[in-house]
Amino acid sequence: MTAGLGTEPRDEYYALELARAAYRLVTEVRPLRPGDQVVLTADTASDLRVVRATAAAAHAVGAIPTVIWYETLPAPMQEPPAPLAAAVTAARVWFDFAVAYQLYSPAYEAAVHSGCIYVCLTGMDADMMVRTIGRVAYGPLCEMATRLYRLSQAAEVIRVTTAAGTDLRMRVDRAGDPFWEPPPAEGGFPQMLGGQSGFMAYRESFEGTLVFDGTLWPPAELGLLRSPVRLTIEGGYVRRIEGGSEATLFARWLEGFGSPYAYLMDHACYGFNPGVARPTGRILEDERVFGCMQFGIGATALGSPAHTDGVVLNPSVWLDDLQIEAEGRYVHPELVALCRAMGAPGY
Repeated sequence: MTAGLGTEPRDEYYALELARAAYRLVTEVRPLRPGDQVVLTADTASDLRVVRATAAAAHAVGAIPTVIWYETLPAPMQEPPAPLAAAVTAARVWFDFAVAYQLYSPAYEAAVHSGCIYVCLTGMDADMMVRTIGRVAYGPLCEMATRLYRLSQAAEVIRVTTAAGTDLRMRVDRAGDPFWEPPPAEGGFPQMLGGQSGFMAYRESFEGTLVFDGTLWPPAELGLLRSPVRLTIEGGYVRRIEGGSEATLFARWLEGFGSPYAYLMDHACYGFNPGVARPTGRILEDERVFGCMQFGIGATALGSPAHTDGVVLNPSVWLDDLQIEAEGRYVHPELVALCRAMGAPGY
């Protein structure tokens, strides 16, 4: 993360704007009801300004917020302290601000099974909350997610290319992805920061070259990439990793898990939050760089002990013969109209 020294770390920085963003979070993004039990979790790497603002906003609308602050774990998806794991099973909504996020962890699985709505806001700071929530037209953002999902699910094959060398194909599973469908009214589901959509593809159908040139995280030693990491994908598995020192570090990290499923492609997503113009190294917002694509590696549903996400900048995307994006700019007329409604620069 690049911070403006003497400006960004101060408590008064964006104080008014942050309060508004937190209010929009609990009234528009994840609406809370009076009496809702709400747990907010943060580790020692979190920005407590966003935690306090969200807790205050939750209290203002009549919910009952409880904040849990704990040490930063070595990696995401690890089991947290036992009191946290117990608390989230009794919550209706869980806002997770921890940098070492709980998505896919045993505590997460138990909470969702208990009917909790898990909202992943990993690593969010004051600046990010203002840009990605406080200043975003949330209605058109949601419409964009739905339209991208529907368009993609209607295709048979999706192809992604970039000037950096990505040339990847994947076959669409028409059964769809519950993650992008309307959630159950009774709860028990994850919710991510707005500005992302996706589709369901057969994991073993990913074929070609995938070049990460934005962000790659975890491992913790990576983040904002200084040089591209080039992956050869065959039958859905990462077969070769090439590049500089960061590619070597990534290859050794995957190798250390000793599981073939750590190499299996897991998902593909579109990023389009107008508050994110460039990657910073914080994966939550980098997955939503406007016009990017993001790919997950490590099939946790099949038992992978690891999961990582990488960002591809300025992609061109084809749904069969229909091009919807050209070098990071949406070109499909319906999507262009939604970009304008969101106030995305350049449309």
